[in-house]
Amino acid sequence: MSAASFIAQRELGKAEEILRPYLKEHPDDVNAIRMLGELGLELGALRDAENLLKRCVELAPDYAAGRYSYVQVLYKRHRYSDALSELDRLLQDAPDNPAYIAMRAANLVEISQHTEAIELFQKVLSIEPSNHAVRLSLGHAQRAIGQQQTAIETYQSIDEQAEQFGEACWSLANLKTYQFNDKLIATMRAKLESKTLSYRSAHHLCFALGKALEDNREFESAMAAYARGNQLKSKSVPWNMKAFEEDTDELIRFFLPARIKTLVSSGLTDADPIFIVGLPRSGSTLIEQILSSHSKVEGTAELANMIAIARTIANKTSRSSESLYPRALESFSAPDLAQLGERYLSETRLQRTTGKPFFIDKMPNNFSHVGLIHMLLPNAKIIDARRNPMDCCFSGYKQLFASGQGFTYGQTRITHYYTHYERLMAHWDTVFPGVVHRVHYEAMVTDPESTIRALLTYCNLDFEPGCLDFHANERTVRTASSEQVRQPINQKGIDAWRPFDSWLGPMTTLLAESIARYPKFD
Repeated sequence: MSAASFIAQRELGKAEEILRPYLKEHPDDVNAIRMLGELGLELGALRDAENLLKRCVELAPDYAAGRYSYVQVLYKRHRYSDALSELDRLLQDAPDNPAYIAMRAANLVEISQHTEAIELFQKVLSIEPSNHAVRLSLGHAQRAIGQQQTAIETYQSIDEQAEQFGEACWSLANLKTYQFNDKLIATMRAKLESKTLSYRSAHHLCFALGKALEDNREFESAMAAYARGNQLKSKSVPWNMKAFEEDTDELIRFFLPARIKTLVSSGLTDADPIFIVGLPRSGSTLIEQILSSHSKVEGTAELANMIAIARTIANKTSRSSESLYPRALESFSAPDLAQLGERYLSETRLQRTTGKPFFIDKMPNNFSHVGLIHMLLPNAKIIDARRNPMDCCFSGYKQLFASGQGFTYGQTRITHYYTHYERLMAHWDTVFPGVVHRVHYEAMVTDPESTIRALLTYCNLDFEPGCLDFHANERTVRTASSEQVRQPINQKGIDAWRPFDSWLGPMTTLLAESIARYPKFD
């Protein structure tokens, strides 16, 4: 069989076994280079894929399929500006190609250019009205800029027989404000009984049905749907608890007071970034919405740039190779660190469109990189969004994420993650006193003005009344809380786990110490 046949049958390892030796004999065969690059893209070997596909484009500048695959890997590596440049070249020769137009729109979404992206998605649908994948993307873009009713209508227009129907149902549920009717609930239940339902449709429908039943106060059935969704999703999104714990241990061992005294700083004085870290569903979007309501602060998105820098330092050449992060930092000079800090500022500049002096990076996973952030950008502000352990973990457990966040798919997974996040943040507080400002969700809800004033003081910002009226802010919001932060502060998110208490035994047991430590708010 040919490599193409193995790829068609999803036997990617066998395809690779054919392509690698073939390319040793025929190193300039651009079709084979493209196929191997696409394999790397599929398997997550993005650095290898980029190198291969870049060579493909260099060897054959007019080979459109090779350039389009190169665009795909640039998109996956968050190189949106480069991807858009390559797409401009493709669209010069094929201005009405729907795949190129849709990919351009997808890249524009990532740099918060939603209005133009919506126009392009609509153009694709005028060419391919049954392209439900693009219809979904259109709905997501509409939701991000606050066009909630239009987004609902877009999601509802996705055909019940389409592969994307399950994801459309979850997208409605993920608005957090949408009420499912009995007919749609019955349809979701019937589809989940089907033996021909795809895995992707099944897990989307499980989480959507769970939300619909929770809203109907059918808590036992809702929990069964959430549990099934987590079980399904955990199979495709593995999470290594032992490795995460070891990584946390390594960070704590490295960033000890004696060593910190020997580490250099980049010397950069830029104070532009405000990092919001923590766990998903911890109130971070609320903090971002409040800060971005200030005249000097721009909200952006969950930016992957600092994580990418940490991966550069780690220098892992394969999944099994040893990571050099964080210990490689010991050998870095001030100019080395300054270069990485400048890289971060340069890469994130693409996300900034308002000219405001400060911007927010709301990537929650950056809590692991507080030490790195402080070395690269010592004047940057870091805010830890903290929420009651049970509310935070249960909210994460019932959330289906677009990608990653494998630690949420299981009660044991998410509680283990929370306890080690808590442990690492306590360490940062010890070795970098005063660097991180903690905001408790419950304090924000029960005493918003005092909490917001303290937050602004930490960020060296004057108080502005608009920060109290954050729900009137019409900026783009792309996270699961997009509709919630367009409402005034309320207490709906406090103790939301309690109706499910009977089925959360592992969570309550494993979080007992964290719960006992958590501050009380009246």
